[in-house]
Amino acid sequence: MTALVSDLTLSTAMREGSQAEHTAAENSGYMADLLGGRINPLGYTDYLLRLRPVYAELESVARDLAEHPAVAAVRDVNLERLASIDADLDHWAGDGPRTCESPASRAYVERIAGTRAQPHLFVAHHYTRYLGDLSGGQAIGRILDRSFELDGAGIAFYDFTAIPKPKPYKDGYRARLDALPISSEEKVAVVDEVKAAFTLNQALFEELGANLAAYAR
Repeated sequence: MTALVSDLTLSTAMREGSQAEHTAAENSGYMADLLGGRINPLGYTDYLLRLRPVYAELESVARDLAEHPAVAAVRDVNLERLASIDADLDHWAGDGPRTCESPASRAYVERIAGTRAQPHLFVAHHYTRYLGDLSGGQAIGRILDRSFELDGAGIAFYDFTAIPKPKPYKDGYRARLDALPISSEEKVAVVDEVKAAFTLNQALFEELGANLAAYAR
């Protein structure tokens, strides 16, 4: 594994090395129903409630590590989603709770928090979440908009106003990753952390999947 990864750019190693975990997360029952327009407002609200602490921690760690070269290379306040999640919860949940009991979300937050001691591993979580939001996340936003006839309301999470063209932005992001001066051992560790991030996402979807009957639309 080390020899293979060392021959690849960091961004390519991150993408190719985590394909199995990425596919497993994407193929969860909850995500299939969400993409199929079969999740009701409660089911989507519960998804946002689980994401909220994840992004709160992601953005907190990014601020704390902002001076580290690896984090500085990718951190961009235009990517931050916490305020957008709160705006969407105002739409979907009204004055309802902004927290939920979620072992999967808690485990995800704890894993991100642990990267404070190893900033190059934080980059794996930043990449997994934000490039996902700029990629497949855009499809989710369009499906929600169409399914619920939202006319743009309640989907601020998918609206990157300051990034009107995601592809060149993602290309630049990957180029900055590839320029990071990291060792082969660190590269392997980053790839392993991307795998862990996708596995944590899959656990979150599985937790939601246990409630599919209640979320059916």
